[in-house]
Amino acid sequence: MANVSPTRGDITSHPDASEMRDRYARVLGGRDVALVDGPVFLLGLYCAASPWIVHYTTSQPPLVTHNLIMGIAIGLLALGFTRAPERMYGLSWAMCALGVWMIISPWVVGDSPDAGVVWNNIIIGALAVILGLACTATAAKASNTRP
Repeated sequence: MANVSPTRGDITSHPDASEMRDRYARVLGGRDVALVDGPVFLLGLYCAASPWIVHYTTSQPPLVTHNLIMGIAIGLLALGFTRAPERMYGLSWAMCALGVWMIISPWVVGDSPDAGVVWNNIIIGALAVILGLACTATAAKASNTRP
């Protein structure tokens, strides 16, 4: 009968140990941006829910749909940043573009929006630009430190 009892061995003798260690270091190399992923996701959630929080669902119906779609887009970017960081951090500039669009959208999409709607979108847009720049800077720093 074979010995099937669990034994703890040293993995350093495993033939793929160095490759696994290199891959682990490569995947976690840019994870300084992980501190930004959560706030980006929360910003997307707030953007999607902001028409009901700020109460402009009846006065600005086009902006309700717009903010809902933009919030979902920002949230999906955040999930992409978390799920596949090496492939998605190139889209950090898209986060900045979404932020700039959020700043100007009350006048483009809305119909003579009031101050609350304008300030809501300006704050969301400014935060999106700041977080997008933080993602971009941290991703650039991480790619410069790689061999």
